[in-house]
Amino acid sequence: MLSLFEIAALLLVLSAGLSWINRAYLKLPHTIGLLVMALIASFILMGMEALFPAIGLTDTMQSALGQIDFNETLMKGMLGFLLFAGALHVDLGKLKDAKWAIGSMATFGVVLSTFIVGAGFWGLAKLLGIDIPFIWALVFGSLISPTDPVAVLSILKTVKMPKSLETKIAGESLFNDGVGVVVFTLILAIATGGAGGHALMNEFQLTGPIMAATGGGSIGVFDVIELFVVDAVGGAILGGIAGWITYRMMGRIDEHAIEILISLACVAGTYALAQRIEILGHHLSGPIAVVVAGLMIGNKGASVAMSQHTRETLFGFWEMIDEILNSVLFLLIGLEILVLGLVPEYAFIGAVAIPLVLLARLCAVFVPMKAIGTFKNFTKGAVPVLTWGGVRGGISVALALSLPDNEYKPLILTATYAVVVFSIIVQGLTIKKVVESRVDAELM
Repeated sequence: MLSLFEIAALLLVLSAGLSWINRAYLKLPHTIGLLVMALIASFILMGMEALFPAIGLTDTMQSALGQIDFNETLMKGMLGFLLFAGALHVDLGKLKDAKWAIGSMATFGVVLSTFIVGAGFWGLAKLLGIDIPFIWALVFGSLISPTDPVAVLSILKTVKMPKSLETKIAGESLFNDGVGVVVFTLILAIATGGAGGHALMNEFQLTGPIMAATGGGSIGVFDVIELFVVDAVGGAILGGIAGWITYRMMGRIDEHAIEILISLACVAGTYALAQRIEILGHHLSGPIAVVVAGLMIGNKGASVAMSQHTRETLFGFWEMIDEILNSVLFLLIGLEILVLGLVPEYAFIGAVAIPLVLLARLCAVFVPMKAIGTFKNFTKGAVPVLTWGGVRGGISVALALSLPDNEYKPLILTATYAVVVFSIIVQGLTIKKVVESRVDAELM
């Protein structure tokens, strides 16, 4: 049994070693290169284990990874710092200009994608002779629909595109995971309460309650609104207060080391507090809270509360935090194949889930834009770029791993992992070509 320090040391050594190999030889974008090499290493280990079972290398790695709760590590550890680091660099002015586009994709787009993916996945499973209730297909749709802010922001660093378009992609990814978690929570509550797909379709009426035995009674429209308001709006208010206090404290001093420490305290304290505050039985959204705090500090704080030296040092510090945590995260995604318990028999439905998710993403971009009338104001080629740039990542894997053990979890895990790996590697490596072919070069 490895100690916590030994596990951390192993992950850092692997991240550093594979990063060097990628930089020196493969020259792929940093995080994508790490994921590719981690996947290759995982397959090599499994092959060696099959040929030479006495070596025990796979057992050692599985033992170490088995001690890491991926969901806890990402959702309650790394995510807050990664989101804050990403939000620091987003221009709040451009974000406000694109608020309707970002808001519609992060809310209606996520819900629309959830039902398109859920219905399509259920139908494909039936065609392939796989029995999965409609409600559990919707669970898969809810966890795979939100784009991953960590993966999106990491890949955006490697691509040059118009700032307005970059802001829409980054802004949507920063906010839609909060909405996605709310949708995922509601649908999972219905699924684990025993409500089947047909019952859900009959009971999900916008003018009445969703009656589902979830252990806590029925779920109604007002319950959904209440959960969203407490989770998303409450998280945004907490983040605004934390960001305001933080940059006001920074404005009273000029000492970069202390101001960096204050920013660290802001992230950790805000995220932890969001998980502790309970209003009407619901917790606040930690991700949304740290995103709002990061936007305030990166914009208002940087302009009025920091000297140039402090600003350069603080932003440089958070860029390094972002690089280190991203390296470990993408390494873990690649190595998790050793312990996920993926089922080879579900590989084909995992493969066909990829075009289904892309189709749903296209609808989630096009329909909201058309509905709010901003489609005509978009940069030429924006829809293809927004569609292909909607990368999935570790958050989807973490949500899939959080599912209770049942007969449908291996299917959902396999499909999730297939979509995430394709999304990061294929979409991540080709998004630059999509931008170059679809967006007017004069705008970049």
